[in-house]
Amino acid sequence: MSARRATIADVAREAGVSPSTASVVFSGKTQVTDATRQRVLAAASALGYTGPDPRAASLRRGRSGIIGVVLGGRLRSAFLDPVTTVVLDGISEGIAPLDAAILLLRDDATETGPSLMTAPIDGAVLLGCSAHMRSSLDDVRGRGIPVVVIEGDAGEGVPQIGLDNEAAQRHIAEYTKGLGHERVVHVTMAFDASTRAGWAPSVDLDAITVDVTRDRLRGALEVYPDAPIYHATGSLIDEGYAAGQAILALDPRPTAAIAQTDLLAVGIVRAALDAGVRVPEDFSVTGFDGIRADGIAPHRLTTMAQPAADKGRAAGEVLAALIQGTPTSGVDFASRFREGNTTGPAPRA
Repeated sequence: MSARRATIADVAREAGVSPSTASVVFSGKTQVTDATRQRVLAAASALGYTGPDPRAASLRRGRSGIIGVVLGGRLRSAFLDPVTTVVLDGISEGIAPLDAAILLLRDDATETGPSLMTAPIDGAVLLGCSAHMRSSLDDVRGRGIPVVVIEGDAGEGVPQIGLDNEAAQRHIAEYTKGLGHERVVHVTMAFDASTRAGWAPSVDLDAITVDVTRDRLRGALEVYPDAPIYHATGSLIDEGYAAGQAILALDPRPTAAIAQTDLLAVGIVRAALDAGVRVPEDFSVTGFDGIRADGIAPHRLTTMAQPAADKGRAAGEVLAALIQGTPTSGVDFASRFREGNTTGPAPRA
């Protein structure tokens, strides 16, 4: 049988102080003399007391002190995307007043793994809203857990942190059109969880379950409605490289590619340069996100720069307000066009 865990009352008795005095030494919320602090810490060390039991603290607060952040797909892929990591940094800043930790969850978690339905969380931020997640949100709200979604529609009553995906993608497509490009290819992220990389023979926008993919593609199609579409399985440089190889194999070869993310665009640029195709003299490439794109110097992507950190921070602040019982609403952000040197006038036939 294991020995009983020492309590703050035991430490106070050993140090010859009141339990409240011993408690504030560990909380740091009230000043005590150095002599008292040292006496309490020495007593704690002698008894093997390492601090307040977090489970007991959670019970007193009625909260777990944990915020769930739900990611689509594999967690490893999410950490390869610099936009996701910046958004996570923003969320951590936004929930700072809660003094809470972040628990990363997958939107396709199994019944035996942690999920929105089972994890001990006080609230959740959804990075997008998959069809699977959308169908289970009623049950999640039944737990009384506040939810905020970033770039996705989770239904009535769920605050959204929005981005002008459709308008921003339309803007960069119009810019490409203004350079005289007619033979253009759209390179998108995944349409749904089962997407395999390749050409899309036809597209039903309403059937695309990934909100960001659908909205950005809708904007691009308003300018180039008949352009071929290559869909990747995620925002990865390798996926962009494969897309670039497929595009450059077309006859006649397109003169521009409009990619839905900077990572895809970087892969396309690399594929073009490796094939001896000049960028932008022979082939133009645009991205979306505004990340620092390494590995293509001296090229700088023409892109739409989004405020990723601000989106995450806003999501965290909205969720913190909901948890603290303050009514609030979503926030909308806009992207900013940033011209680089991966685009130029369409080459003459």
